[in-house]
Amino acid sequence: MSASLAMTHLVPLAKEVDENKVTPGVLGFIVFAVMALAVWRLMKSMNRHMSKVDFKEAPDPAAGSREPVDAGEAKAERG
Repeated sequence: MSASLAMTHLVPLAKEVDENKVTPGVLGFIVFAVMALAVWRLMKSMNRHMSKVDFKEAPDPAAGSREPVDAGEAKAERG
């Protein structure tokens, strides 16, 4: 009985809303804000993890006693 009573009170409120102007409302804003915060935290975490990565390669043991050369030194030897 209370559900039908609640519906009779909500139906007039729904009729007051202009059907041509639909807005996301507070719930849409909250969902968007939570998603934005989640993306911000993921980007912050990714930057923290990427700063820990060491991009230098280990020397190849099959190459013998040769030292690894970076791109700048390799160009200087060729040119």
